[in-house]
Amino acid sequence: MRTFSCAIAMFFLGLSCAAPPAQSPATADATAIKQTALDYMEGWYEGNAERMERALHPDLSKRIVLTNPQTEKDRLDQLSALRLVQLTRDGGGTKTPKENQQKEVTILDQYEGMASVKVVFADWVDYIHLAKFNGRWLIFNVLWQFKPKPGQGTH
Repeated sequence: MRTFSCAIAMFFLGLSCAAPPAQSPATADATAIKQTALDYMEGWYEGNAERMERALHPDLSKRIVLTNPQTEKDRLDQLSALRLVQLTRDGGGTKTPKENQQKEVTILDQYEGMASVKVVFADWVDYIHLAKFNGRWLIFNVLWQFKPKPGQGTH
């Protein structure tokens, strides 16, 4: 009986070693979230409008708070998904040399079908909100800020 139990144990141990571990749902989501953020960033740098569009929900709003230096009053500027795709198609990001491109992606939080992510480009930082929409992770909201140029202080 002991030999039979050992044989069964060895069989199941062998099965667990032979098969690669399945990716957990959380790991699969984290991978998909990061890929969406990279499609957004690399699409920009490459001038690849299709890749940019793939990352964005059509109702996306990308916003920045800018301060008028003369009046010191703040204003809110906004880009739509359509405008961001057009700017990408026009090659806006291709002006950044490859050696200066920055593509940092940090998942700050993820709960169920939503995530908050920080992405760092060469010239600005975005905080993005993503949601799982019809089985795909898409960017819905972006709040962003330019990085100060060397020698400039922060706002």
